[in-house]
Amino acid sequence: MTARAADGFAADRRPRCCFSILTNVDTHSAGTDYWNKAGTAKTFGHPLDLAWLGSLGPDAAVVDYGCGYGRLAGALLAAGYPDIEGFDVSAPLIERARREQPGARFAVLDDPPRLARADASVDALLLFAVLTCAPDSDAQRGIVGEIRRVVKPGGLLYLSDYCLQSDARNVTRYGEHEARFGRYGVFETGDGAVCRHHEREWLHDLLSGFEVVRERDVPVETMNGNPAVATQLLGRCRP
Repeated sequence: MTARAADGFAADRRPRCCFSILTNVDTHSAGTDYWNKAGTAKTFGHPLDLAWLGSLGPDAAVVDYGCGYGRLAGALLAAGYPDIEGFDVSAPLIERARREQPGARFAVLDDPPRLARADASVDALLLFAVLTCAPDSDAQRGIVGEIRRVVKPGGLLYLSDYCLQSDARNVTRYGEHEARFGRYGVFETGDGAVCRHHEREWLHDLLSGFEVVRERDVPVETMNGNPAVATQLLGRCRP
């Protein structure tokens, strides 16, 4: 295993505080500023496979963490799930979600990663393209730890995110930004978002509190209109 693939995953080559986007006050504010401005015009396209949620009962409590403008909530409502709650750091996106999906509940995530939910109160939680926006490993552990707190034993975590891409555009920018960010796979988009693409092993390590029961790679279009491959994992919360 190379130094890049060990966890670290090159993290030891940079200060630990650089990208705690969801835990550090200053960097959290910067990330929220992006989603309050440039991020409000984005559209998101990671597909939701409703069959993966087929074990849920009709009254299942479902949370969408990082819900954006409520796209997934709309799909779940249309599929007959009435108890949907979405959380996001961006107040403008939450306002849009409330307008477009009045049948769901939405709240601004004021103190990330903390969710205003009781322990073991959620049957299924969606985490779509959220970790890519929180490049710091400790921030990601905090998010997944909070998710494990609120999901019931045996409940589901449906994650969709980006592993390292193999196309020339991404490989080039990984190399160009590695010295700046101290981690291969972290980069800044042309409009100012700092994102991370992950080693597959790292995603599995994050989900160690869940039994991964399904996994697939699917073609998607990024929020900036570029082709990519998303990795989706379905985990069942361990007791």
